[in-house]
Amino acid sequence: MKKLFSTLLLGATLAIGAADAQVYVRIGPPPPRREIVTVRPGPRYVWVPGYQRWDGNRYYWHAGAWVLPPGQYHHWVPGHWRDSPHGYYWVEGHWR
Repeated sequence: MKKLFSTLLLGATLAIGAADAQVYVRIGPPPPRREIVTVRPGPRYVWVPGYQRWDGNRYYWHAGAWVLPPGQYHHWVPGHWRDSPHGYYWVEGHWR
């Protein structure tokens, strides 16, 4: 029983640590692409712009889209790449 508890505690600790792990990329992202923003599909939709995503080997473009905000949110704060002494890292976008 003691060994099982220790194993579960170790697993939980590793899972929490992995959730906070930061991935650094030595190569800066290319500039954002110019996107054509289509007609809004409805009055509550918010445009979430595209961004450069790192796949472990290279950047690829993730296109923007019209999205219905969850709950009472109405403003999208775009994600962005931030430069640091360790390299570039991604800051996730979020609803406000």
